[in-house]
Amino acid sequence: MEIALAANLTTSSRLWPDAAGIPRFSCRSCRVALVSVKTNLPSSMLPKVMSKFLDSTLQKVLPGLLCPAVDAVLNLVNSKFTTMASEIPLGTAGTLQYALLNPPVTNETFIELDLKTVLHRKEGKEVDLPTAQPSLASLPPKRDAATQLILSAGFLSAELSVLQASFNLEISNGTVLGLPPLETTMLGALVPEISRALPPSRPVVVGMREAKAPVVTITPGKSFVQLFSTAEFRVSPSGSAPEPLFVLDVHSDLEAQFAVAEEKLQLSLAL
Repeated sequence: MEIALAANLTTSSRLWPDAAGIPRFSCRSCRVALVSVKTNLPSSMLPKVMSKFLDSTLQKVLPGLLCPAVDAVLNLVNSKFTTMASEIPLGTAGTLQYALLNPPVTNETFIELDLKTVLHRKEGKEVDLPTAQPSLASLPPKRDAATQLILSAGFLSAELSVLQASFNLEISNGTVLGLPPLETTMLGALVPEISRALPPSRPVVVGMREAKAPVVTITPGKSFVQLFSTAEFRVSPSGSAPEPLFVLDVHSDLEAQFAVAEEKLQLSLAL
Protein backbone atom coordinates (compact mmCIF):
# COMPACT_ATOMS: atom_id res chain seq x y z
CA MET A 1 0.00 0.00 0.00
CA GLU A 2 1.24 3.49 -0.89
CA ILE A 3 0.27 6.44 1.30
CA ALA A 4 0.30 10.07 0.15
CA LEU A 5 -0.20 12.59 2.91
CA ALA A 6 -0.18 16.35 3.47
CA ALA A 7 0.60 17.82 6.87
CA ASN A 8 1.15 21.21 8.48
CA LEU A 9 4.29 21.57 10.60
CA THR A 10 4.11 24.38 13.19
CA THR A 11 7.04 25.26 15.45
CA SER A 12 7.77 27.86 18.08
CA SER A 13 11.42 28.86 18.54
CA ARG A 14 13.34 31.01 20.99
CA LEU A 15 16.19 33.35 20.01
CA TRP A 16 18.49 34.32 22.88
CA PRO A 17 22.16 35.30 23.46
CA ASP A 18 24.25 32.70 25.27
CA ALA A 19 26.87 33.43 27.95
CA ALA A 20 29.38 34.47 25.26
CA GLY A 21 26.84 36.84 23.68
CA ILE A 22 26.32 34.66 20.60
CA PRO A 23 22.70 34.40 19.31
CA ARG A 24 21.16 30.96 19.69
CA PHE A 25 17.96 29.38 18.36
CA SER A 26 16.20 26.63 20.32
CA CYS A 27 12.94 24.87 19.50
CA ARG A 28 10.27 25.34 22.17
CA SER A 29 7.47 23.33 20.59
CA CYS A 30 6.73 21.38 17.43
CA ARG A 31 3.27 20.31 16.25
CA VAL A 32 2.22 18.28 13.22
CA ALA A 33 -1.37 18.39 11.94
CA LEU A 34 -2.57 16.00 9.25
CA VAL A 35 -4.35 17.69 6.37
CA SER A 36 -5.13 14.67 4.20
CA VAL A 37 -4.20 10.99 3.85
CA LYS A 38 -4.71 9.10 0.61
CA THR A 39 -3.85 5.54 -0.31
CA ASN A 40 -3.69 3.70 -3.62
CA LEU A 41 -6.35 1.22 -2.40
CA PRO A 42 -10.05 1.51 -3.27
CA SER A 43 -12.16 2.85 -0.41
CA SER A 44 -13.99 -0.50 -0.19
CA MET A 45 -10.74 -2.22 0.71
CA LEU A 46 -9.92 0.22 3.54
CA PRO A 47 -12.73 0.23 6.11
CA LYS A 48 -13.33 3.26 8.31
CA VAL A 49 -11.84 1.51 11.32
CA MET A 50 -8.56 1.05 9.42
CA SER A 51 -8.65 4.66 8.20
CA LYS A 52 -9.00 5.93 11.76
CA PHE A 53 -6.23 3.60 12.92
CA LEU A 54 -3.98 4.86 10.10
CA ASP A 55 -4.71 8.52 10.98
CA SER A 56 -4.03 8.01 14.68
CA THR A 57 -0.84 6.09 13.97
CA LEU A 58 0.46 8.80 11.65
CA GLN A 59 -0.38 11.47 14.24
CA LYS A 60 1.89 9.66 16.68
CA VAL A 61 4.70 8.82 14.24
CA LEU A 62 5.01 12.05 12.21
CA PRO A 63 6.31 14.36 14.98
CA GLY A 64 9.22 12.00 15.57
CA LEU A 65 9.96 11.97 11.84
CA LEU A 66 9.48 15.66 10.99
CA CYS A 67 10.37 17.64 14.13
CA PRO A 68 14.07 16.60 14.11
CA ALA A 69 14.28 18.39 10.77
CA VAL A 70 13.47 21.64 12.62
CA ASP A 71 16.32 21.02 15.06
CA ALA A 72 18.66 20.34 12.13
CA VAL A 73 17.77 23.68 10.50
CA LEU A 74 18.20 25.59 13.78
CA ASN A 75 21.55 23.90 14.43
CA LEU A 76 22.68 24.98 10.95
CA VAL A 77 21.74 28.60 11.71
CA ASN A 78 23.42 28.39 15.13
CA SER A 79 26.66 27.22 13.49
CA LYS A 80 26.52 30.33 11.27
CA PHE A 81 26.13 32.50 14.38
CA THR A 82 29.14 30.77 15.95
CA THR A 83 31.24 31.41 12.85
CA MET A 84 30.10 35.04 12.83
CA ALA A 85 31.34 35.58 16.39
CA SER A 86 34.70 33.84 15.94
CA GLU A 87 37.94 35.76 15.40
CA ILE A 88 38.62 36.48 11.73
CA PRO A 89 42.30 36.93 10.78
CA LEU A 90 43.08 39.96 8.62
CA GLY A 91 46.08 38.36 6.99
CA THR A 92 48.93 38.73 9.47
CA ALA A 93 48.05 42.34 10.32
CA GLY A 94 45.39 41.73 12.99
CA THR A 95 41.98 40.25 13.71
CA LEU A 96 38.31 41.19 13.42
CA GLN A 97 35.53 39.94 15.68
CA TYR A 98 31.78 40.62 15.81
CA ALA A 99 29.83 40.69 19.07
CA LEU A 100 26.11 41.14 19.68
CA LEU A 101 25.50 44.74 20.80
CA ASN A 102 21.73 44.57 21.44
CA PRO A 103 19.15 41.76 21.62
CA PRO A 104 18.14 40.51 18.15
CA VAL A 105 15.07 42.07 16.52
CA THR A 106 12.84 39.60 14.68
CA ASN A 107 9.86 40.00 12.38
CA GLU A 108 8.02 37.73 9.97
CA THR A 109 10.62 37.77 7.21
CA PHE A 110 14.07 38.45 8.70
CA ILE A 111 16.22 38.84 11.82
CA GLU A 112 18.08 42.08 12.47
CA LEU A 113 21.34 41.89 14.43
CA ASP A 114 23.04 44.99 15.79
CA LEU A 115 26.71 44.02 15.93
CA LYS A 116 29.73 45.54 17.61
CA THR A 117 32.96 45.23 15.64
CA VAL A 118 36.23 44.70 17.50
CA LEU A 119 39.48 45.24 15.59
CA HIS A 120 42.87 44.25 17.01
CA ARG A 121 46.30 44.89 15.53
CA LYS A 122 48.74 41.97 15.42
CA GLU A 123 50.40 43.18 18.63
CA GLY A 124 47.00 42.96 20.38
CA LYS A 125 46.11 46.66 20.58
CA GLU A 126 42.43 47.42 19.95
CA VAL A 127 41.64 49.95 17.21
CA ASP A 128 39.39 52.86 18.12
CA LEU A 129 36.25 52.87 15.99
CA PRO A 130 33.84 55.76 15.29
CA THR A 131 31.12 55.86 17.95
CA ALA A 132 28.53 57.54 15.71
CA GLN A 133 26.28 54.94 14.08
CA PRO A 134 24.03 55.55 11.05
CA SER A 135 20.34 55.71 11.90
CA LEU A 136 18.21 52.75 10.85
CA ALA A 137 16.10 55.07 8.69
CA SER A 138 19.16 55.89 6.57
CA LEU A 139 19.98 52.25 5.80
CA PRO A 140 18.96 50.68 2.47
CA PRO A 141 15.74 48.64 2.53
CA LYS A 142 15.96 44.92 3.16
CA ARG A 143 15.92 42.90 -0.05
CA ASP A 144 13.80 39.77 -0.31
CA ALA A 145 15.54 36.41 0.13
CA ALA A 146 18.92 37.97 0.83
CA THR A 147 21.21 38.33 3.82
CA GLN A 148 22.59 41.85 4.17
CA LEU A 149 25.62 42.89 6.21
CA ILE A 150 25.83 46.68 6.43
CA LEU A 151 29.28 48.12 7.16
CA SER A 152 29.95 51.82 7.74
CA ALA A 153 32.63 53.81 5.93
CA GLY A 154 34.19 54.56 9.33
CA PHE A 155 34.56 50.86 10.08
CA LEU A 156 36.10 50.16 6.65
CA SER A 157 38.57 53.02 7.19
CA ALA A 158 39.55 51.52 10.56
CA GLU A 159 39.96 48.07 8.99
CA LEU A 160 42.23 49.47 6.27
CA SER A 161 44.24 51.22 8.99
CA VAL A 162 45.05 47.75 10.37
CA LEU A 163 46.13 46.72 6.86
CA GLN A 164 47.99 50.00 6.28
CA ALA A 165 51.38 48.36 5.82
CA SER A 166 49.93 46.32 2.93
CA PHE A 167 49.91 49.48 0.80
CA ASN A 168 53.68 49.94 1.09
CA LEU A 169 55.45 49.31 -2.22
CA GLU A 170 58.91 49.19 -3.71
CA ILE A 171 58.55 50.25 -7.35
CA SER A 172 61.35 49.59 -9.82
CA ASN A 173 61.56 48.80 -13.52
CA GLY A 174 59.01 46.17 -14.47
CA THR A 175 57.10 46.30 -11.16
CA VAL A 176 54.11 48.13 -12.66
CA LEU A 177 52.90 47.17 -16.15
CA GLY A 178 52.82 50.07 -18.62
CA LEU A 179 55.16 52.25 -16.56
CA PRO A 180 57.97 53.87 -18.60
CA PRO A 181 61.55 52.96 -17.63
CA LEU A 182 62.30 54.35 -14.18
CA GLU A 183 65.49 56.31 -14.79
CA THR A 184 66.83 59.66 -13.66
CA THR A 185 66.40 61.10 -17.17
CA MET A 186 62.67 60.39 -17.00
CA LEU A 187 62.46 62.16 -13.61
CA GLY A 188 64.31 65.16 -15.04
CA ALA A 189 61.80 65.41 -17.88
CA LEU A 190 58.89 65.31 -15.41
CA VAL A 191 60.41 67.80 -12.93
CA PRO A 192 62.78 70.13 -14.84
CA GLU A 193 63.73 71.96 -11.64
CA ILE A 194 65.70 68.95 -10.39
CA SER A 195 67.17 67.81 -13.71
CA ARG A 196 70.58 69.46 -13.10
CA ALA A 197 70.97 67.71 -9.75
CA LEU A 198 70.26 64.22 -11.09
CA PRO A 199 72.95 61.80 -12.24
CA PRO A 200 72.37 60.79 -15.87
CA SER A 201 70.67 57.53 -16.91
CA ARG A 202 70.64 55.77 -13.58
CA PRO A 203 67.92 53.27 -12.48
CA VAL A 204 65.51 54.70 -9.93
CA VAL A 205 63.64 52.91 -7.13
CA VAL A 206 60.55 54.47 -5.52
CA GLY A 207 59.65 53.48 -1.95
CA MET A 208 55.96 54.14 -1.20
CA ARG A 209 55.10 54.30 2.51
CA GLU A 210 51.74 55.09 4.08
CA ALA A 211 52.06 58.23 6.21
CA LYS A 212 48.65 57.93 7.90
CA ALA A 213 45.56 55.73 7.89
CA PRO A 214 43.49 55.40 4.67
CA VAL A 215 40.05 57.03 4.60
CA VAL A 216 37.00 55.40 2.97
CA THR A 217 34.23 57.60 1.55
CA ILE A 218 30.96 56.01 0.39
CA THR A 219 28.32 57.87 -1.67
CA PRO A 220 25.21 56.50 -3.44
CA GLY A 221 27.05 56.71 -6.78
CA LYS A 222 30.68 55.86 -6.05
CA SER A 223 33.06 54.90 -3.27
CA PHE A 224 36.62 56.12 -2.80
CA VAL A 225 39.68 55.27 -0.74
CA GLN A 226 42.11 58.08 0.02
CA LEU A 227 45.75 57.12 0.59
CA PHE A 228 48.26 59.47 2.22
CA SER A 229 51.76 58.35 1.29
CA THR A 230 55.35 59.43 1.04
CA ALA A 231 57.30 58.51 -2.08
CA GLU A 232 61.06 58.31 -1.57
CA PHE A 233 62.99 58.35 -4.85
CA ARG A 234 66.37 56.62 -4.70
CA VAL A 235 69.02 56.15 -7.35
CA SER A 236 70.83 52.82 -7.58
CA PRO A 237 74.50 53.26 -8.54
CA SER A 238 76.10 50.05 -9.76
CA GLY A 239 77.87 48.18 -7.01
CA SER A 240 76.80 50.43 -4.12
CA ALA A 241 73.81 51.08 -1.86
CA PRO A 242 70.88 53.19 -3.18
CA GLU A 243 71.25 56.93 -2.59
CA PRO A 244 68.19 59.07 -1.72
CA LEU A 245 67.23 61.79 -4.20
CA PHE A 246 64.11 63.43 -2.79
CA VAL A 247 60.80 62.67 -1.05
CA LEU A 248 57.29 63.58 -2.23
CA ASP A 249 54.07 63.67 -0.22
CA VAL A 250 51.42 61.85 -2.25
CA HIS A 251 47.64 62.06 -1.78
CA SER A 252 45.82 59.48 -3.94
CA ASP A 253 42.08 59.22 -4.57
CA LEU A 254 41.27 55.66 -5.61
CA GLU A 255 37.87 54.56 -6.88
CA ALA A 256 36.72 51.53 -4.90
CA GLN A 257 34.62 48.59 -6.08
CA PHE A 258 33.22 46.09 -3.56
CA ALA A 259 32.30 42.47 -4.22
CA VAL A 260 31.56 39.36 -2.16
CA ALA A 261 33.13 36.02 -3.09
CA GLU A 262 33.12 32.87 -0.95
CA GLU A 263 31.75 34.83 2.04
CA LYS A 264 34.64 37.32 1.89
CA LEU A 265 34.44 41.04 1.15
CA GLN A 266 36.74 41.94 -1.72
CA LEU A 267 37.93 45.47 -2.50
CA SER A 268 39.46 46.54 -5.81
CA LEU A 269 41.02 49.99 -6.25
CA ALA A 270 41.59 51.99 -9.43
CA LEU A 271 43.61 55.20 -9.68
